[in-house]
Amino acid sequence: MLPQFRDQDLLQRALTHSSYANEHLSNAGVPIEDNERLEFLGDAILDFIAAKWLYTRFPELDEGRLTSLRAALVRASTLARFAESINLSEHLRLGRGEADSGGRHRANILSDAFEALMAALYMDQGFDAVSAYFEQMIENTATTVLNSNLDRDPKSLLQEWSQATLSITPRYRVAAAEGPDHAKTFTVEVWLGDTLTATGSGSSKQIAEQIAARIALRDIATRNRDDGNAVEEVQAP
Repeated sequence: MLPQFRDQDLLQRALTHSSYANEHLSNAGVPIEDNERLEFLGDAILDFIAAKWLYTRFPELDEGRLTSLRAALVRASTLARFAESINLSEHLRLGRGEADSGGRHRANILSDAFEALMAALYMDQGFDAVSAYFEQMIENTATTVLNSNLDRDPKSLLQEWSQATLSITPRYRVAAAEGPDHAKTFTVEVWLGDTLTATGSGSSKQIAEQIAARIALRDIATRNRDDGNAVEEVQAP
């Protein structure tokens, strides 16, 4: 559920999307303030809270892993899930067109609104209130992300595994590029030595490489499970 607010005007501002503000005026005939300025503040607040919590919670992790974990905890898709968990979508004030096109459940709108809500809570009740509210949400999420390597990109994971296990570095080769220039689909192969390990397709070479690496990791993990070997090091997002 949403946090309780002393200042209901702050809460309403946090819930107001720009599409709603563009379609309405206040009772005094002046424009309604949307949540974009609060979103800016909330982004910084959540970054700091996540960094502070991770620093204390995982003293054994180095700076690089702490950075990737923080990014995973405050990225749009994660914040959107937090927003859904408190039914934030039901309370958003959206313009008619935005609402009719499914904006109430769009990840970027939900994540922005969540950031705005946390900034409004900070303005209403202070930093400790936001910390208590947000840290409760990230506790289970951080453990899941860490245990399943969800903060690590597949290419890095595959390279670490292949160098440690096979003493080779994966090679990526563009096998095809189809479609018009503004909407190409790239197909990329990933090779481990002389073995074609997996193929992935995406709207850019980089995306196709990540997909190929993810498929390779999952295939390797499946084979290792079948052989009874440990697979923790090759789990992929």
